[in-house]
Amino acid sequence: MSSELLNTIDWDKTPLLPVIAQEVDSGHVLMLAYMNQEALILTLQTGLAHYYSRSRQRLWKKGETSGHLQYIKEAYLDCDSDTILLKVKQEGVACHTGRSSCFFNRIDINEAPKEEAKEITAYSISDKIYHIIQERKHADPKSSYVASLLQKGDNSILKKVVEEAGEFCFACKDNDNKEIIYEAADLVFHTLVALGAKNIHPSLISKELERRFGLSGIEEKNSRNEH
Repeated sequence: MSSELLNTIDWDKTPLLPVIAQEVDSGHVLMLAYMNQEALILTLQTGLAHYYSRSRQRLWKKGETSGHLQYIKEAYLDCDSDTILLKVKQEGVACHTGRSSCFFNRIDINEAPKEEAKEITAYSISDKIYHIIQERKHADPKSSYVASLLQKGDNSILKKVVEEAGEFCFACKDNDNKEIIYEAADLVFHTLVALGAKNIHPSLISKELERRFGLSGIEEKNSRNEH
């Protein structure tokens, strides 16, 4: 993909380009992601796929935590200059669920989606839970606790957060380590459900904590007041 061709992209009109990643040998479609201009430049310079995460709101290299890198073999820009096709050599698997491709839910006419066999990969538990919560938005509330919470809306979701926070506090007060851990897990889980309902990835919370790291409580409070 020449620099002349890259200049045909209207970044003001399309700041995030959809990118289809395809296995170069098999032609298997692996995933769809997005690139901003910086991600595309890094991809072409390094030969490794870099994307822009809309949920994390940051640049990321495919496989930076899992080791499942994508080596670029060919790259194409479509006729409207607003979509990219990457033909890649995939190291490991492409999907965060551990499957070879993100497109594993087969939809048959008048039938429910069917899932292929699961594989195992290295992603943080909060990332796994967040993506499962996103999937449950389309699940049957009768068969999924998370789907039922999401369907009921903010009041039910936040009521559970408050309830679990109270139970966590009582466990701490009772100095019961086993219950403290159990209730903390419940609190974190229901907090992730609330974040998922608002499409806020947990990594953004980590990013905010990193921002605060090294600040005194007084400095952090003053920075809030400035806003």
